[in-house]
Amino acid sequence: MKAILVCTSVSHGNTKRIADLMGQVLSARVVTPDQIDPAELAGYDLVGFGSGIFLGSFHAQLREFVESLPQEPRRKAFVFATSGFPEARFQRFSRPLVKLLQQKGFEVTDTFSCRAFDTYAPFKLVGGIRKDRPNGADLAAARTFAERLRAHIAA
Repeated sequence: MKAILVCTSVSHGNTKRIADLMGQVLSARVVTPDQIDPAELAGYDLVGFGSGIFLGSFHAQLREFVESLPQEPRRKAFVFATSGFPEARFQRFSRPLVKLLQQKGFEVTDTFSCRAFDTYAPFKLVGGIRKDRPNGADLAAARTFAERLRAHIAA
């Protein structure tokens, strides 16, 4: 299985830590959207797309990258995120990116998110929230997620 992770991590490196760990498990390269030609994605069996969450949405750089992809049959993908708050069941922040990836021809197999240090807007005034995140349990959950993905794709 050949895998790659396209990741935007701009604030505290939270998402990059998760991406690097998943990349190790999946033997995958981790790149930013500006480090890969979209045409290269056709050569991968599995593509991960991830960023931190900003006002309930994935980072604009990642969204714009996915929007720029041509619509064509593709292989499997997954979505991952870090956020100061958990994903709400009634309004999942992963849903719009998953739908967009499906429109672009990807089969989205799963999503992963964990909490992370957040200093956005009002939280900056108090030094941020979730200062200890992602923690060991979050990293273990990311590892388990990637191991399940690897097993699922290999099967």
